[in-house]
Amino acid sequence: MKRQTVGALMVMAASAGFGTLAIFGKFAADAGLNTTTLLTYRFSIGTALIWVGLAVWGRARLLPRPQLWAALGLGLLYAAFSGLFFWGLLFVPAGVAGVAFYTFPVYVYIIAATALDEPLSRRRLIALVMAVGGVALIVGGDAAGVDLVGVALILLAAIGYAGYITGSRAALVSTDADVLAGTAMIATTLSFLVFGLASGRLAVPAGGAQWLVVAGIAVVGTALPIFLYVSGLDRVEASHASILSTVEPVVTVLLGVILLGELLTLPLLVGGALVLAGVTVIQTEVTGEARTPQ
Repeated sequence: MKRQTVGALMVMAASAGFGTLAIFGKFAADAGLNTTTLLTYRFSIGTALIWVGLAVWGRARLLPRPQLWAALGLGLLYAAFSGLFFWGLLFVPAGVAGVAFYTFPVYVYIIAATALDEPLSRRRLIALVMAVGGVALIVGGDAAGVDLVGVALILLAAIGYAGYITGSRAALVSTDADVLAGTAMIATTLSFLVFGLASGRLAVPAGGAQWLVVAGIAVVGTALPIFLYVSGLDRVEASHASILSTVEPVVTVLLGVILLGELLTLPLLVGGALVLAGVTVIQTEVTGEARTPQ
């Protein structure tokens, strides 16, 4: 099998893995596992697995102080919008959350245009209108059971992720993507651990169902897709990988219908298609960035 084909399959598999995050969030709620406990164990186990993998590949290393502080700061930001995403999941279906969150590439360009003086072309403006219009259509679909508070939280999470990507671009000039992601996740893990202990919301998962959810989100939704995505980027162009990653919200929607019995409504289909079309237009100009789970 050709190297580029293997890379494409890796990126698609990674995107499918990230697409399971919202599903595991719903499973956690059904199992009685609160968000703080879920995310603390998710990042603790996921971070440990990532560093074991880095050690096995001979890539584990401590970043120089400037890059280290930048990575830890990005990790704190990641903790904030990860919490927002899973909080929003309490209000909206997994499929709606997956599509709404996937508007983040559009916000990356808005931030880049305002903070980094990158040009905001007519093509990008059209993509922005398509993506925002798609979300508006989904929100307007009453049959989808959409809650405005939940959508707002998911969109805030997407904006936070866009900020992470924009900030990571400078760090990636002198830092490998996998090491940056692993270092950032240390700060993310510590953030949830401290918050969980201080708030009294951190508990030990009880029973097989809760542990299965924790193991699934840590391995299938976190560590494995990060390794696959980074390895895939070594074999395919970043712009190609960005387009392939549109598999992510599609997987979320399909799993929501199959596993959770969510409704596949016309507003969700049409709105989701608009979001994916707008993101695809944007992603053809993406040069590459580090990837960690939302």
